[in-house]
Amino acid sequence: MPAEPAPYAYEGLDRVLHEKARLGILTSLVAHPDGLAFADLKRLCGLTDGNLSRHLAVLDEADLVAVTKRFEKKRPLTTIRLTPAGRRRFLAYLGELERVLRDAAAAARAADTEDAAPQHPGARPAPA
Repeated sequence: MPAEPAPYAYEGLDRVLHEKARLGILTSLVAHPDGLAFADLKRLCGLTDGNLSRHLAVLDEADLVAVTKRFEKKRPLTTIRLTPAGRRRFLAYLGELERVLRDAAAAARAADTEDAAPQHPGARPAPA
């Protein structure tokens, strides 16, 4: 017997991407194809050095970001950018989020319509 479809399972919501800080990191990076300096990414996402480093390690392990370390004028510079696979995966994730929002809005409108539907003549209002 086949399993019943689960229209609200949202299998495309990837837990690696869905965490709040990582969502902010990826959103920051998607608009910067050449990447961002660690300090800029930290500022944009409101994270500490340690928090950003930990989330970047998770994203790097999943091949979503590339972390490049080099020296510029004898100072260390760490740059983070989305990998091509990371960009594709993030855009697919955004598509799934859009589906969640459309479904939730449609369900809310349907519920509002049901609440606003005229009562059957002679029907008593529901108790409050």
